[in-house]
Amino acid sequence: MWVSTKAQYGLRALVEIGLKAPASVPLKEVAEAQGISLHYLEQIAAQLRRSGFLRSVRGAKGGYKLARPPERITALEVVEALEGNLAPVSCLEDPESCAQVGRCSTELLWKRVDLAMREVLGKTTLQDLVEERKLIEARRLIQLQAS
Repeated sequence: MWVSTKAQYGLRALVEIGLKAPASVPLKEVAEAQGISLHYLEQIAAQLRRSGFLRSVRGAKGGYKLARPPERITALEVVEALEGNLAPVSCLEDPESCAQVGRCSTELLWKRVDLAMREVLGKTTLQDLVEERKLIEARRLIQLQAS
């Protein structure tokens, strides 16, 4: 049920690239802005590219661009692409992995947790996250100006 750093960093990288859209962004710039190891980010970006979220741009002004509009990318898609199945317990993904399926008093709880997480992530687009980042930056500027 824990979301790995791979998924966290992947979403943060997509937000960083989405902020600069439609320009391409070098991964080194993303890594520095987000405090992520460039080597690790390269691995994540390759997976995001294979999953259809990013496209690479060659040349002097190369880097990465979003492969789809940010309003058409959900957090759920990204997290599932980087994490695989999000089920909080294995029996939701593979009912044959547990002899208690169908008679377990906590099964419904885990189904509700799974549904709630999928609902929140599925309703959150990359555009929502980009807009949230813009608000955070604007608040920080206002605080700096007030100081």
